[in-house]
Amino acid sequence: MINQFWTISIFHAFLFSIPHENYRNNLISRFEGYYASVVYAYLASLGYEIIPEDTTNKGRIDLTVKTRPYIWIFEFKVKGIDHSGNKDPLKQIKERGYAEKYAADSRPVIEIGIVFDPKTRNIEAWEVGNPDF
Repeated sequence: MINQFWTISIFHAFLFSIPHENYRNNLISRFEGYYASVVYAYLASLGYEIIPEDTTNKGRIDLTVKTRPYIWIFEFKVKGIDHSGNKDPLKQIKERGYAEKYAADSRPVIEIGIVFDPKTRNIEAWEVGNPDF
């Protein structure tokens, strides 16, 4: 299966490597779209098929990544900033049944909820779930 520690470590180090100067005199780290764009750019550079704002009949998946062995569904939140009323990204994935969109695909779907902290400009929480439909 997936080595979750390795995956989060890669993203943590990648976010940590963004220069402090990129944040000076702006509030970019307070916006979900910033983090979604950073993760999108990283994964797209690896050559994966990426679907940002992947529309379903119950909402939009922040980011869907298709690899040969898996389909990855990402939901992002920013600590203290989210206004959707749902502070738990993995709970949102499950409640809205995002994985159901890919039920006919033979690849396993991996659900990942990530909460970013605008103060540290890095990952606050990372949770992985499996679809149960």
